[in-house]
Amino acid sequence: MEKLLLIGATLCLLCSFGYTLSRLRARSVQPGKFNLTALIGAFAFLSVNLWLRGQQQRSCPINSLFDVIIFLSWGIILIYFIVGSGYRLSLLGAFTSPLVLTLLVIAQIFPLAHDAAVHLPRSPWVEFHASLSIISYSAFALAGVAGAMYLLQDRQLKTRKGGALLYSLPPITDLGVANTRLIWLGLILLTISFAAGFVSGMKIHTLKFYTSAAIWTAYSALIFLRQIHTLAPRRTAILSLAAFTFILVTLPVIQHLSIPK
Repeated sequence: MEKLLLIGATLCLLCSFGYTLSRLRARSVQPGKFNLTALIGAFAFLSVNLWLRGQQQRSCPINSLFDVIIFLSWGIILIYFIVGSGYRLSLLGAFTSPLVLTLLVIAQIFPLAHDAAVHLPRSPWVEFHASLSIISYSAFALAGVAGAMYLLQDRQLKTRKGGALLYSLPPITDLGVANTRLIWLGLILLTISFAAGFVSGMKIHTLKFYTSAAIWTAYSALIFLRQIHTLAPRRTAILSLAAFTFILVTLPVIQHLSIPK
């Protein structure tokens, strides 16, 4: 049943991505209701999948790298629903679909479901810490997507090669603001997650702690430099993409270090 739900979510995202490509070829890129409906469908499938896995595991379903990737995918769509309309970034969904689609395909192609599981202590603080960390990464993922949209529009404006995509994208200033505020959101959630981890008194692997601390420090530095107007929006967009790439690369490492030896 869980596998069928993941296939359903994947197909929804594939339809959304295919629709966006077809509109690009037609030189008429509009978010429309199709992409939103596809994302709602994918979110519903993933929500049921996570609920079923949570019932089986009797805990928050983030006990293996497979679980973490599915939870991260769900979180990215959730954050999009929260910020998409608020920042007039409806087209962000069209750019979000390929990212979530890639994550789901990776999770299903590679035998991640059979990885060694992390059996979290039955503590609400520990589960809150772990789940909120992943949701914060989802906000950073959306910041990276907004950053990519910013860089794309910036390039088109500089080369003066406008097209349907250029005129469909939100104003570049709005993308810069959204990129910064999504980093703020992710940083706040990650800080609360760290606080919950300390309250729980959980034992943490030293390398895992420093890796997580490096992520927190990197985004804190981005926000600080942005607030004192030292970092331009374009460089913020580039660095937010680089920082999220670092998260994706280190995610398997963090998961491996979480496994009790």
